[in-house]
Amino acid sequence: MKRNILDYNFPQDLKSMSDKELELLSYSIRDFLIDKVSKTGGHLASNLGVVELSIALHKVFDSPKDKIIWDVGHQSYVHKILTGRAGDFDTLRQFRGLSGFPKANESLHDAFDTGHSSTSVSAAAGMASAREINGENYEVIAVIGDGSLTGGMAYEALNNIGASKSKVIVILNDNGMSISKNIGGISTHLGTLRTSKGYLSAKKFIKNNIGSRGGVGRAIAGGLAGFKNDIKYSILEKGGVLFEELGFTYFGPVDGHDITELVNVLNRAKSLDEPVLIHVITRKGKGYRNAEKFPGKFHGVGPFDPETGEVTKKEEGISYSEIMGNHLVKIAEKNPRVAAITAAMGQATGLGPFEERFPERFFDVGIAEQHAVTFAAGLAKCGIRPLCAIYSSFLQRAYDQIMEDVCMQKLPVVFAIDRAGIVGADGETHHGIYDLSYLLTMPQMTVLTPHDGESLKRAMDYAFSLEAPAAIRYPRGNTTNLDDIDKKNIMSTCAKKIKNERIFSGRDVDIWACGKMYDCGLKLREILNAKGIETGLVDVEIVKPLDLALFNKSCKIIVTLEDNDVSGGFGMHLAAALKDENIRILNFGWPDKFIEQGSFGELAEKYGLTPQQIAERICEEIEGKA
Repeated sequence: MKRNILDYNFPQDLKSMSDKELELLSYSIRDFLIDKVSKTGGHLASNLGVVELSIALHKVFDSPKDKIIWDVGHQSYVHKILTGRAGDFDTLRQFRGLSGFPKANESLHDAFDTGHSSTSVSAAAGMASAREINGENYEVIAVIGDGSLTGGMAYEALNNIGASKSKVIVILNDNGMSISKNIGGISTHLGTLRTSKGYLSAKKFIKNNIGSRGGVGRAIAGGLAGFKNDIKYSILEKGGVLFEELGFTYFGPVDGHDITELVNVLNRAKSLDEPVLIHVITRKGKGYRNAEKFPGKFHGVGPFDPETGEVTKKEEGISYSEIMGNHLVKIAEKNPRVAAITAAMGQATGLGPFEERFPERFFDVGIAEQHAVTFAAGLAKCGIRPLCAIYSSFLQRAYDQIMEDVCMQKLPVVFAIDRAGIVGADGETHHGIYDLSYLLTMPQMTVLTPHDGESLKRAMDYAFSLEAPAAIRYPRGNTTNLDDIDKKNIMSTCAKKIKNERIFSGRDVDIWACGKMYDCGLKLREILNAKGIETGLVDVEIVKPLDLALFNKSCKIIVTLEDNDVSGGFGMHLAAALKDENIRILNFGWPDKFIEQGSFGELAEKYGLTPQQIAERICEEIEGKA
């Protein structure tokens, strides 16, 4: 028995391995995961929970011919190991390294790029239909977590598959409950019965023969169907009934850490020619005591000590999320109508203290961003002042609801947009670099871009003072409270109220910096001044409505800086507003493409957004070389 993961030829070696060898392999994979993720950081608990399931999937199915789609995809590490990528795990989630999510351009075994929740079943439905159109023969398997089932899109897809009768195998990875041996035993028995030739033949006979023999035949068939439903409702648990009613043959619950049982049920599902849903019970963090005890902490974790579980690299200061959550508590203490909403990210968005202090005003709607926004609109319509805290990349899912249900009715909903801008190791699906581009097009929306902790608090106070929707975008990580003596001396006495502020004046170049990019603006100004280019600086905290009061007509060039896609962002809106002015405007932001994983510094260097690189571009413009 090979013990080193790198010695295997996956996935081929799985096909000839015995159940005992597969079990031993599961131990090796867990050791490998803990060792690698402790160095790189990543999604550990969810991957430890699907080790046996991943092994069973690749034992039974023939990837990449058979399509395995992982919902969200942060639990695909074991899948990557089993498809020949173990040797790349030292680069996991690093710049130019192995992605923490499925990527088709990384491997043919990654059937569909994922990163957001509740999409796998829809993708599977499309692939199954394509298989039928093309006359091909392969299996389509969607693995979706119980948390992802709170997203309405998953039910739309389940309904579609059940109605179409397309052969799709949906695996519900449920790590939110424990296994009952009794129920599991009954379900295994019923699963065997459902896939037996006798049972299937009886079903077909009842449908095609008895049911077609006139009124009496239909009555008998109806009676038998009723009897079947009585058994189903009395024995199957509620989840099974729901899926059966949607048109799926239901197996479960199945012990997600019993490889023999998993292989058995997957083979039975594979033998059917109809939609199947397998309910698998797993334990998040399985096999690593720290992750089992604190699965939330190890959902997404930085580098840590495998023995103690303690994170080894800790940022100084306080996170924007924590500042937002703590300040919201203070606002809510003064205003009993303030409420908070999260889409399954209460702790991550800093709302833990609010939930503890005001549980009756805290609402976690699950992974359902669209519902969260319209739910907030309903609260606001009846006099409540809701704050909706959602990551920038996830808020994209609720574009229509923000536009139609909030902005159109001018409802005072505050959007706390966490993780705005580049977020680092999670890459394309998680970078929040598009919110300015769509929010700036929404009538009656105010958009605020605080650059540090104190300005975030001011932004929140201002947003709650409005009788209209407001969005506050702030980055991932901890705040950098700038201790700039010149800025403190120059800032006006109105600094405690959020506003766009001219920090420095200059006749050659005027920098307008939004949010996180304010620090870049300060460094850029220093570089340009050292080159003899007199440079001004505007701290842009209110992006919309656009304020042109600080426009310096005597300046030659305006430079805009934003942690957003340059297409449709603040710079382009400012340029459009100043189109009739005789002034050159240079917009700096992320290029109009999907930005890969990497630290802010690494990506800024690649895409020419460091202060030094921007200064060089400005000098070329001044010298007429651009």
